[in-house]
Amino acid sequence: MYTAGVTVALLTETPLAPPAELGPYRRRDYEALPDEPRCELIFGRIYVSPSRSPLHQAILLALAHALETAAFETGGLLFVAPLDTFLADHSVVQPDVLYISAARRGILQERIEGAPDLLVEVLSPGTARRDRGEKLLLYAQSGVREYWIVDPQERQIEFLINEEGRFVVALPAAGEYRSQALPEVQLDIAAFWREVDRRLGVA
Repeated sequence: MYTAGVTVALLTETPLAPPAELGPYRRRDYEALPDEPRCELIFGRIYVSPSRSPLHQAILLALAHALETAAFETGGLLFVAPLDTFLADHSVVQPDVLYISAARRGILQERIEGAPDLLVEVLSPGTARRDRGEKLLLYAQSGVREYWIVDPQERQIEFLINEEGRFVVALPAAGEYRSQALPEVQLDIAAFWREVDRRLGVA
């Protein structure tokens, strides 16, 4: 892509493993890009974000529905993509869902400036490797307290908790996930998938 007198390399494929060194691009390069196509800057490399399927959209809306009560009752904030989230000069992402606790509302400025408490990514064929690789590493290093990875095909959700810069798995109990880091956040997993089906018009 050619922008502001500079040619920018837009990537669609994610490397098998996160590169050891930062790529050449920074926040100023990202901010010079046009609004379309949607992109993310991850460890200094710019990736094109694919369009979402109806299933992906239904999951985003169902997640927002499930989390909005916690946000409203506690003074937290809930957003869905696209919304730029600046985690470092080398990384600007647009997580599918982000939750900010009342204590961290200060990161909400013109964009999100800093690590939200909870980020959610919904896997797609074009982003699964990125979500499980580079983004997982980036979110852990940036201080994101929880990271949920939703697999639409397997109908599974991985709940990951940040412990000293690395994510560890947290398991739901009796079909319900209750966050230890964010006590107001909980998810009835079966009810969530029923809500996804309802939004897709599935009986």
